Amino acid sequence: MRLVTLSLILSLFLSPEKHLVLLRDGRTLIGFLRSIDQFANLVLHQTVERIHVGKKYGDIPRGIFVVRGENVVLLGEIDLEKESDTPLQQVSIEEILEEQRAEQQAKLEAEKLKVQALKDRGLSIPRADTLDEY
Repeated sequence: MRLVTLSLILSLFLSPEKHLVLLRDGRTLIGFLRSIDQFANLVLHQTVERIHVGKKYGDIPRGIFVVRGENVVLLGEIDLEKESDTPLQQVSIEEILEEQRAEQQAKLEAEKLKVQALKDRGLSIPRADTLDEY
């Protein structure tokens, strides 16, 4: 078992391929894997944070990025040939950030309408910040 894990780690580490990392908070990082340990702590080089909104995406350069293993949901190698075949449109950082803000605002407004509709019917949903953390 240890040999399989070691060979997997070495193949990821020595590979000149880009890797995609999906984090627990929903962010997507793309970069070259430079280090990994037994806790899945990662060091990525030439990292970009990719933001997706609808059929558009934007890349924000982040440089060297250290990721704590408990935040890693998914780690995978990117096929560079298929990456260029994407149906998504790349846009500027400013444009994707503005689209992300608009999307988050729309979600917030929809949530407010939902809470108001439930309140009108005599129901309520406890807010996450009022729940106990036990």
